[in-house]
Amino acid sequence: MQHQMNKITLYGFYFFFKSTNVTHKKRQIENYGAKGALNATLLTISEMLTYALQDEYLAQSRYDNILETFGYIPTFAQIKEAELRHINALLPLFERYQVPLPEDISKSFVSTPDNIKAAFAAGVQGEKENIAMYEKFLRYQIPNDVRLVFSRLHDASMNHLAAFEKGLERK
Repeated sequence: MQHQMNKITLYGFYFFFKSTNVTHKKRQIENYGAKGALNATLLTISEMLTYALQDEYLAQSRYDNILETFGYIPTFAQIKEAELRHINALLPLFERYQVPLPEDISKSFVSTPDNIKAAFAAGVQGEKENIAMYEKFLRYQIPNDVRLVFSRLHDASMNHLAAFEKGLERK
């Protein structure tokens, strides 16, 4: 009887921690990158920069995962390189506005698509969220240098979206 109670307690303990981690991860993704920015009601420059960098990290991790899983796909390889340029465009703003750099934990939010078509669909969804995030930021009164970077990243994401949509049509 005691052995059975310990076993039940152990399973309950495992279930509690497993459930807690799932909830914690889900809550985190809703407060990370474009999803975090789109869920926020008011945003400061610091928050905008942080969400933007997180989302660029997330895109790069997503495309890394796809390339590692499915091999070299030109669209993903080229856009992955573009995401690095996006990150590098944002970094000077962190220094100028004295915003601490967020840790790159983006890999913890990436899941592997089932196939290449699903990978293109994930690219489409990620770019749509990224575009919506930058559109939201651009509605704020923000410094001109920040506006310029956000505008360029928005426009680049529009191009990425078109490339992923074209890839989705082919698959």
